[in-house]
Amino acid sequence: MARRSRRRLALVGAALAAVTAGLLPGAAAADPGVRGGEHRPSDRGLDAVIRYTEYGVPHILADDYAGLGFGTGWAQAADQVCVLADGFVTVNGERSRHFGASGAPDGSLSSATSNLSSDLYFRGVREAGTVEELLRTPAPAGPSRELKELMRGWAAGYNAWLRKNRITDPACADAAWVRPVTALDVARRGFAVAVLGGQGRAVDGITAARPPAAPAAPTARAARAATDATATPEPDVDPERTAEAARALFAPENATMGSNAVAFSGATTANGRGLLLGNPHYPWHGGRRFWQSQQTIPGELNVSGASLLGTTVVNIGFNDKVAWSHTVATGVPMNLHQLTLVPGDPTAYLVDGKPERMTARTVTVADRDGTPVTRTQWWTRYGPVTGGLGASLPLPWTATTAYALNDPNAANLRGSDTALGFARARSTRDVAETLRRTQGLPWVNTIAADSSGHSYFGQSQVLPRITDELAERCSTPLGRVVYPASGVAVLDGSRTECALGSDRDAVQPGIFGPSRMPVLRDAPYAVNSNDSAWLTNAERPLTGYERVFGTLATPRSLRTRGGIEDVAGMAARGRLTVADLQRQQFANRVPAADLAAADVAAACPAALPAEPEACRVLAAWDRTMDSDSRGALLFDRFWRKLTASVPTAQLWKVPFSAADPVRTPRGIDTSSAGFAKALADAVAELRTAGIALDAPLRDHQFVVRGGERIPVSGGTESLGVWNKTEAVWNAAGGGYAEVAHGTSHVQAVGWDGGRCPVARTLLTYSQSSNPASPHHADQTRLFAGERWVTSRFCERDILRSPALRVVRVGER
Repeated sequence: MARRSRRRLALVGAALAAVTAGLLPGAAAADPGVRGGEHRPSDRGLDAVIRYTEYGVPHILADDYAGLGFGTGWAQAADQVCVLADGFVTVNGERSRHFGASGAPDGSLSSATSNLSSDLYFRGVREAGTVEELLRTPAPAGPSRELKELMRGWAAGYNAWLRKNRITDPACADAAWVRPVTALDVARRGFAVAVLGGQGRAVDGITAARPPAAPAAPTARAARAATDATATPEPDVDPERTAEAARALFAPENATMGSNAVAFSGATTANGRGLLLGNPHYPWHGGRRFWQSQQTIPGELNVSGASLLGTTVVNIGFNDKVAWSHTVATGVPMNLHQLTLVPGDPTAYLVDGKPERMTARTVTVADRDGTPVTRTQWWTRYGPVTGGLGASLPLPWTATTAYALNDPNAANLRGSDTALGFARARSTRDVAETLRRTQGLPWVNTIAADSSGHSYFGQSQVLPRITDELAERCSTPLGRVVYPASGVAVLDGSRTECALGSDRDAVQPGIFGPSRMPVLRDAPYAVNSNDSAWLTNAERPLTGYERVFGTLATPRSLRTRGGIEDVAGMAARGRLTVADLQRQQFANRVPAADLAAADVAAACPAALPAEPEACRVLAAWDRTMDSDSRGALLFDRFWRKLTASVPTAQLWKVPFSAADPVRTPRGIDTSSAGFAKALADAVAELRTAGIALDAPLRDHQFVVRGGERIPVSGGTESLGVWNKTEAVWNAAGGGYAEVAHGTSHVQAVGWDGGRCPVARTLLTYSQSSNPASPHHADQTRLFAGERWVTSRFCERDILRSPALRVVRVGER
């Protein structure tokens, strides 16, 4: 302990002494209140030192977790105060009051389609004391002391920034809804992130669910018959249609979040050490953006990477020994219980023949004009009654049947403790141990590599304990169709024998324990692109997991197939370095084109006899989505139209084979009427918009920042491009004139035997949403040029930054 304290004081003192002496290029002078080694928190309250380097990346230095949270909250507010404040309005259930009930949230904290729906849900969470109860739960089932200190400090840092700074972002300057927050608000935001895949996906259904009018009292015979009945599907719930809607709802290709990540073991690298490339695909706007930082408590914690806005920890990152990333997983973090209702009372249900009353939660929110709006939500032993999972998947509440949603992540505030464990890890073995101990990740896989040459993949999710045996024994007739198709179990809620049960190694009841989860250790490569764990390594397929985790031996997405081809080829070549990871990120290869472009070009003259130019352009295209690529836009528009109009089963000549999953299906069928129509429509669309068929992609796939057009490379999910870009089509505005979601925080990390990791990073949309900030678009320009930031992890590198700016921040 004495050695640790001396090291802390030496690092802090060296940095501050250098600043005070004016020895560092570009450094600001320290203020007169700079603390020395003898300072204690009681002197000035919480404080931290923030060293900014190139592109506005803060390196936050503190001597305890509360101070680290303080510096993190301050620095996040400086870059993203309006986005953060908007999120706190959301979790406090006050959107209707400030923005009107009929307006809509940005979708970052739930699927609510209106401010009213969002407010009713989140105010219900507040009034039920849900998060307070989770905070009182002792670790490991509840959050750790360190995490609570981080949340306390984060709130204090955010509030201190608000007190001491003028907001220049026009999105919220002088707005009444920008207010101080509490540690409880920070925890509520963490809760919202945890339930995104469960209750958060069903907010509209939860807040709109209404019992039908009660019918006349039943006869004694009818009551006895209902008591003996098991759950059956309602006639207006079509099992096949519901199964397809559920499959589409949870399908990776329809998600607004995704990712690629690959870990290479030392067997494939130039120096026998591990390598990791993380490429999360997240929204470019709103509250689900990433934000970069380094967090340091000398002798305790030193981690660099990206945080989801409003969180206190580094969610995806690296330290001097380990690097990790996450990909959105295929595990379904919720299930439904079909309730058999008591005849004559639609707010009571039967369990083993005995009636059980629902609990009414009556919630009132205020509209912008002050008008109160009151609604009642209905809760059961399984969770809230829901009228559906979005508009495409209604679940009607009738006189005989209702559906309750079980979300185990509604009892999970452990996700940030998982991230803390990763930050302190010294090996992939420690990563695995952290996952075993905290069990906190609601909807992502983990991919990791370490400096000793180990690789790791784990689908450690908080999932309802739906075994295939339980689903077979307890699915309702609706569930027997829905579960195999989508992984969404619909269990008979009228039988206690259908309870989820517990695994001995699980930290909370009703979830899977770590021993049941798909894991791959020390494979030459471990890669995931949002398909199930099955082909994490094509030579070592993972099997034996339950359907709720994902599918086995089913078709993979083009992004998965292309990614496996790429990384398997890299592993086979060997001698890999960080530079190879950087090349992979921006290869912009189009797997769809490798499968289809030659056939398309060959069939084009017959399909479009009056458009020889289009055929020449397609034949000459380089099959990439590079910004300089000519023909990329034409193929992209054609492919989107083709895949939207022609069912997959009719698209390919060679069908999928589980024996050859990377190379099948293949062979585009150019004989269909849909093929010729998609090609003709794409050509007509570009000509009508005045876009040349051979225009370089950079001219028509871009973002505008400060009046400047910044080209963006990459391609859509349907093309299978690793560097994913889901852009917003606006023909009148010049083509793809904004990015909705796609490549976000990228990190390529390795080790060379020295004390510092070899890391290159890129935050595609830059650090700040504030158009007045110098860091609103600087990394976006790097992204356009396919350039990277060399991470400054070690103290000597931070202090040598030519852009170094040191800020002392404190409560007083």
